[in-house]
Amino acid sequence: MEDSEEDALAGCPDCMDVTEHSIIKRTNKGVGEDVLARCEVCSLVHKIMIRPPKPVMVKTTLSDGKESSSAEIEVDEDEEICVGDMFEHQEITWMVTRIDNSESRPEQNLVASKIFSMWATRSDKTVVGITMTIGEFSESGKMECDPDRVFSCGSIISFADSRWRIRAIHTGKGRTLTGSRIANEIRRIYLHPPKSKVE
Repeated sequence: MEDSEEDALAGCPDCMDVTEHSIIKRTNKGVGEDVLARCEVCSLVHKIMIRPPKPVMVKTTLSDGKESSSAEIEVDEDEEICVGDMFEHQEITWMVTRIDNSESRPEQNLVASKIFSMWATRSDKTVVGITMTIGEFSESGKMECDPDRVFSCGSIISFADSRWRIRAIHTGKGRTLTGSRIANEIRRIYLHPPKSKVE
């Protein structure tokens, strides 16, 4: 039921449709309220019971890089959750990556009360693998950055207190020596020293 101070949109049992209603009386009922309203189309006076949805706890696996943890995420029972939805938990932004129904089968979207389990990955940061190569010596590291940060082959970046040239980018589908990619598409960045100290 959507309402202003004097009228509202609500389902009318006679019209079998959502119509404009004038509000006659409101009565508090616990955390909700009962509204006596008149349909502006057919003049039916009826009671509309407004109750907040009950919260349900959705069993969720949270993945942050290689680390995973279990959590119970509180959601309104009638809220529809879709793969790709974002939510906040412990001051971190997460993205839903999988939803399973009561038969442990994946769904693209489900009402919260019907979700058996859910998976989500941290989306407010991305960890990119780094390989630094000087001559025959290579060393690995990791860079934490925004998911939409752009890295370009041939550009100069600062990492581990040094300046490096991006020699190649690996997306998981293959290595490229040209072009640009955003961080959440990148599996690993290969760094070499700049050709000269002055770029």
